[in-house]
Amino acid sequence: MRRIFLALTTIALTTATTGWVATTGVAQAAPTPTASVTAAPTPTPVCPPVTPIGGRVSAASTTSLTIAYYIAVSPPCGYRPPITVGLFASRDDAYAWRNPVAELVSAERDGTVTFDRLTPDTEYWFGFRDSEGRWEPYYGGSGRTAALTSCRATATIDSRWGTGFVATVTVRNVGTQPLDQWRVSWRWAGDERIQAVWGGVVDPAAADVVVRNAPYNGTLAPDGSTTFGLLATASAPPAGLTLTCAR
Repeated sequence: MRRIFLALTTIALTTATTGWVATTGVAQAAPTPTASVTAAPTPTPVCPPVTPIGGRVSAASTTSLTIAYYIAVSPPCGYRPPITVGLFASRDDAYAWRNPVAELVSAERDGTVTFDRLTPDTEYWFGFRDSEGRWEPYYGGSGRTAALTSCRATATIDSRWGTGFVATVTVRNVGTQPLDQWRVSWRWAGDERIQAVWGGVVDPAAADVVVRNAPYNGTLAPDGSTTFGLLATASAPPAGLTLTCAR
Protein backbone atom coordinates (compact mmCIF):
# COMPACT_ATOMS: atom_id res chain seq x y z
CA MET A 1 0.00 0.00 0.00
CA ARG A 2 2.79 2.42 0.85
CA ARG A 3 4.43 1.75 -2.52
CA ILE A 4 1.21 2.54 -4.40
CA PHE A 5 0.82 5.85 -2.52
CA LEU A 6 4.40 6.85 -3.31
CA ALA A 7 3.89 6.03 -6.99
CA LEU A 8 0.76 8.16 -7.19
CA THR A 9 2.49 11.02 -5.42
CA THR A 10 5.38 10.86 -7.86
CA ILE A 11 3.00 10.98 -10.88
CA ALA A 12 1.13 13.99 -9.42
CA LEU A 13 4.37 15.90 -8.80
CA THR A 14 5.66 15.11 -12.26
CA THR A 15 2.43 16.36 -13.83
CA ALA A 16 2.49 19.59 -11.85
CA THR A 17 6.09 20.42 -12.74
CA THR A 18 6.13 19.43 -16.42
CA GLY A 19 2.62 20.40 -17.51
CA TRP A 20 1.99 16.94 -18.91
CA VAL A 21 -1.65 16.28 -19.78
CA ALA A 22 -3.00 12.84 -20.39
CA THR A 23 -4.75 12.18 -23.66
CA THR A 24 -7.35 9.70 -24.69
CA GLY A 25 -4.91 8.02 -27.04
CA VAL A 26 -6.68 9.24 -30.23
CA ALA A 27 -4.27 10.93 -32.70
CA GLN A 28 -5.15 14.54 -33.67
CA ALA A 29 -5.04 15.50 -37.36
CA ALA A 30 -2.44 18.04 -38.44
CA PRO A 31 -3.88 21.45 -39.61
CA THR A 32 -4.54 21.72 -43.36
CA PRO A 33 -2.22 24.29 -44.97
CA THR A 34 -3.97 27.26 -46.68
CA ALA A 35 -3.09 27.70 -50.34
CA SER A 36 -1.88 31.19 -51.31
CA VAL A 37 -3.41 32.45 -54.63
CA THR A 38 -1.87 35.47 -56.37
CA ALA A 39 -4.15 37.31 -58.81
CA ALA A 40 -2.77 37.91 -62.26
CA PRO A 41 -1.91 41.58 -62.89
CA THR A 42 -4.46 43.55 -64.93
CA PRO A 43 -2.96 44.31 -68.35
CA THR A 44 -2.46 47.96 -69.19
CA PRO A 45 -4.63 48.90 -72.18
CA VAL A 46 -2.81 50.00 -75.30
CA CYS A 47 -4.62 53.11 -76.54
CA PRO A 48 -4.59 53.97 -80.24
CA PRO A 49 -2.83 57.19 -81.21
CA VAL A 50 -6.01 59.07 -82.08
CA THR A 51 -7.80 62.09 -80.66
CA PRO A 52 -10.53 60.80 -78.32
CA ILE A 53 -13.11 63.31 -79.55
CA GLY A 54 -13.60 65.46 -82.64
CA GLY A 55 -15.91 68.21 -83.75
CA ARG A 56 -16.63 70.97 -86.23
CA VAL A 57 -18.82 74.02 -86.76
CA SER A 58 -21.91 72.71 -88.55
CA ALA A 59 -23.86 75.99 -88.76
CA ALA A 60 -23.31 79.68 -88.13
CA SER A 61 -25.44 82.80 -88.03
CA THR A 62 -24.70 86.38 -87.05
CA THR A 63 -25.21 85.56 -83.35
CA SER A 64 -24.84 81.77 -83.05
CA LEU A 65 -22.53 78.82 -83.70
CA THR A 66 -23.60 75.17 -83.79
CA ILE A 67 -20.87 72.64 -82.85
CA ALA A 68 -21.25 69.00 -83.91
CA TYR A 69 -19.04 66.48 -82.06
CA TYR A 70 -18.39 62.75 -82.02
CA ILE A 71 -16.60 60.52 -79.49
CA ALA A 72 -13.95 58.58 -81.39
CA VAL A 73 -12.62 56.36 -78.56
CA SER A 74 -14.42 54.97 -75.50
CA PRO A 75 -12.96 54.50 -71.98
CA PRO A 76 -10.41 53.58 -70.74
CA CYS A 77 -8.71 55.32 -73.64
CA GLY A 78 -11.38 57.86 -74.47
CA TYR A 79 -14.36 59.79 -73.16
CA ARG A 80 -17.86 58.95 -72.00
CA PRO A 81 -20.91 61.25 -71.92
CA PRO A 82 -21.96 63.71 -70.70
CA ILE A 83 -19.69 65.97 -72.73
CA THR A 84 -19.12 69.64 -71.91
CA VAL A 85 -18.50 71.85 -74.94
CA GLY A 86 -16.68 75.08 -74.14
CA LEU A 87 -16.51 78.21 -76.28
CA PHE A 88 -13.54 80.56 -75.92
CA ALA A 89 -12.36 83.91 -77.22
CA SER A 90 -8.87 82.64 -78.14
CA ARG A 91 -6.99 79.45 -78.98
CA ASP A 92 -4.82 79.75 -75.86
CA ASP A 93 -7.90 79.97 -73.63
CA ALA A 94 -9.38 76.91 -75.35
CA TYR A 95 -6.21 74.85 -74.87
CA ALA A 96 -6.02 75.80 -71.18
CA TRP A 97 -9.80 75.68 -70.64
CA ARG A 98 -9.62 79.21 -69.27
CA ASN A 99 -12.25 81.98 -69.18
CA PRO A 100 -14.89 80.25 -71.32
CA VAL A 101 -17.34 82.54 -73.05
CA ALA A 102 -19.98 79.83 -72.53
CA GLU A 103 -20.28 76.11 -71.71
CA LEU A 104 -22.99 73.66 -72.78
CA VAL A 105 -23.46 70.03 -71.65
CA SER A 106 -24.71 67.22 -73.90
CA ALA A 107 -25.64 63.70 -72.77
CA GLU A 108 -25.29 62.28 -76.29
CA ARG A 109 -22.33 60.25 -77.48
CA ASP A 110 -22.48 62.02 -80.84
CA GLY A 111 -24.41 65.26 -80.70
CA THR A 112 -24.68 68.98 -81.38
CA VAL A 113 -24.89 72.10 -79.22
CA THR A 114 -25.75 75.66 -80.26
CA PHE A 115 -24.26 78.75 -78.64
CA ASP A 116 -26.46 81.85 -78.91
CA ARG A 117 -26.07 85.58 -78.17
CA LEU A 118 -22.63 85.81 -79.76
CA THR A 119 -20.99 88.80 -81.43
CA PRO A 120 -21.40 89.05 -85.21
CA ASP A 121 -18.35 88.55 -87.45
CA THR A 122 -16.24 87.21 -84.55
CA GLU A 123 -13.98 84.14 -84.37
CA TYR A 124 -14.45 81.73 -81.46
CA TRP A 125 -12.56 78.59 -80.42
CA PHE A 126 -14.19 75.46 -79.00
CA GLY A 127 -13.05 72.47 -76.95
CA PHE A 128 -14.47 69.37 -75.24
CA ARG A 129 -14.33 68.06 -71.67
CA ASP A 130 -15.60 64.68 -70.43
CA SER A 131 -17.56 63.71 -67.31
CA GLU A 132 -14.34 63.28 -65.31
CA GLY A 133 -13.13 66.78 -66.11
CA ARG A 134 -10.53 65.74 -68.69
CA TRP A 135 -10.07 67.72 -71.87
CA GLU A 136 -7.87 67.35 -74.92
CA PRO A 137 -5.38 70.25 -74.70
CA TYR A 138 -4.01 69.72 -78.21
CA TYR A 139 -7.32 69.58 -80.03
CA GLY A 140 -9.49 72.57 -80.79
CA GLY A 141 -11.43 74.10 -83.59
CA SER A 142 -12.66 77.52 -84.48
CA GLY A 143 -15.61 79.11 -86.18
CA ARG A 144 -16.72 82.62 -87.07
CA THR A 145 -20.15 84.11 -86.72
CA ALA A 146 -21.61 85.62 -89.87
CA ALA A 147 -21.22 89.31 -90.57
CA LEU A 148 -24.21 91.62 -90.39
CA THR A 149 -25.68 92.45 -93.77
CA SER A 150 -24.66 96.06 -94.13
CA CYS A 151 -24.78 96.66 -97.87
CA ARG A 152 -26.37 95.41 -101.06
CA ALA A 153 -24.92 95.46 -104.58
CA THR A 154 -26.81 95.23 -107.87
CA ALA A 155 -25.43 95.23 -111.43
CA THR A 156 -26.81 96.64 -114.66
CA ILE A 157 -25.38 95.57 -118.03
CA ASP A 158 -25.10 98.89 -119.89
CA SER A 159 -23.96 97.47 -123.21
CA ARG A 160 -22.71 94.24 -124.68
CA TRP A 161 -21.16 92.97 -127.90
CA GLY A 162 -19.75 89.71 -129.17
CA THR A 163 -16.57 89.69 -127.06
CA GLY A 164 -17.35 91.88 -124.05
CA PHE A 165 -19.66 94.12 -122.05
CA VAL A 166 -19.81 97.18 -119.78
CA ALA A 167 -21.64 97.11 -116.44
CA THR A 168 -22.48 99.54 -113.65
CA VAL A 169 -22.65 98.26 -110.05
CA THR A 170 -24.64 100.15 -107.40
CA VAL A 171 -23.60 99.72 -103.76
CA ARG A 172 -26.17 100.75 -101.13
CA ASN A 173 -25.92 100.88 -97.31
CA VAL A 174 -28.94 98.90 -96.07
CA GLY A 175 -27.86 98.93 -92.41
CA THR A 176 -28.65 101.32 -89.61
CA GLN A 177 -25.05 102.47 -89.07
CA PRO A 178 -22.72 104.39 -91.43
CA LEU A 179 -20.32 102.32 -93.54
CA ASP A 180 -16.65 103.26 -93.68
CA GLN A 181 -15.76 100.65 -96.33
CA TRP A 182 -17.32 98.05 -98.61
CA ARG A 183 -16.38 95.22 -100.95
CA VAL A 184 -18.36 93.53 -103.70
CA SER A 185 -17.55 89.98 -104.82
CA TRP A 186 -18.85 87.52 -107.39
CA ARG A 187 -17.81 84.48 -109.43
CA TRP A 188 -17.70 84.37 -113.20
CA ALA A 189 -19.82 81.76 -114.93
CA GLY A 190 -17.47 81.36 -117.91
CA ASP A 191 -14.31 82.91 -119.33
CA GLU A 192 -15.08 86.53 -118.41
CA ARG A 193 -12.13 88.76 -117.53
CA ILE A 194 -12.05 92.31 -116.17
CA GLN A 195 -10.17 94.77 -118.36
CA ALA A 196 -10.82 97.96 -116.43
CA VAL A 197 -12.67 99.24 -113.32
CA TRP A 198 -13.54 102.83 -112.34
CA GLY A 199 -14.95 103.90 -108.99
CA GLY A 200 -13.44 100.86 -107.26
CA VAL A 201 -10.23 98.85 -106.73
CA VAL A 202 -9.85 95.22 -107.85
CA ASP A 203 -8.29 92.83 -105.32
CA PRO A 204 -5.92 90.67 -107.42
CA ALA A 205 -5.20 88.21 -104.58
CA ALA A 206 -8.80 87.11 -104.10
CA ALA A 207 -9.96 83.72 -105.40
CA ASP A 208 -13.16 85.22 -106.81
CA VAL A 209 -13.65 88.66 -108.33
CA VAL A 210 -13.49 91.26 -105.54
CA VAL A 211 -13.85 95.01 -105.99
CA ARG A 212 -13.27 97.23 -102.96
CA ASN A 213 -14.22 100.85 -102.54
CA ALA A 214 -12.01 103.62 -103.91
CA PRO A 215 -10.46 106.03 -101.37
CA TYR A 216 -13.22 108.57 -101.98
CA ASN A 217 -16.44 106.49 -101.94
CA GLY A 218 -16.07 104.03 -99.06
CA THR A 219 -18.13 106.03 -96.55
CA LEU A 220 -21.88 105.58 -96.94
CA ALA A 221 -24.60 106.88 -94.64
CA PRO A 222 -27.61 104.63 -93.97
CA ASP A 223 -29.53 104.25 -97.26
CA GLY A 224 -26.67 106.03 -99.03
CA SER A 225 -25.27 104.63 -102.28
CA THR A 226 -22.40 104.85 -104.72
CA THR A 227 -21.45 103.17 -108.00
CA PHE A 228 -18.49 101.69 -109.82
CA GLY A 229 -18.18 100.54 -113.42
CA LEU A 230 -16.31 97.77 -115.18
CA LEU A 231 -15.28 96.71 -118.66
CA ALA A 232 -14.93 92.95 -119.23
CA THR A 233 -14.20 90.58 -122.07
CA ALA A 234 -16.13 87.36 -122.62
CA SER A 235 -16.81 84.89 -125.42
CA ALA A 236 -20.46 84.95 -124.30
CA PRO A 237 -21.41 88.05 -122.24
CA PRO A 238 -23.60 87.08 -119.25
CA ALA A 239 -27.21 88.14 -118.86
CA GLY A 240 -26.43 89.52 -115.41
CA LEU A 241 -24.20 89.30 -112.34
CA THR A 242 -25.01 87.80 -108.92
CA LEU A 243 -23.17 89.96 -106.39
CA THR A 244 -22.37 89.77 -102.68
CA CYS A 245 -21.72 92.92 -100.68
CA ALA A 246 -20.04 93.09 -97.27
CA ARG A 247 -18.25 95.57 -95.10
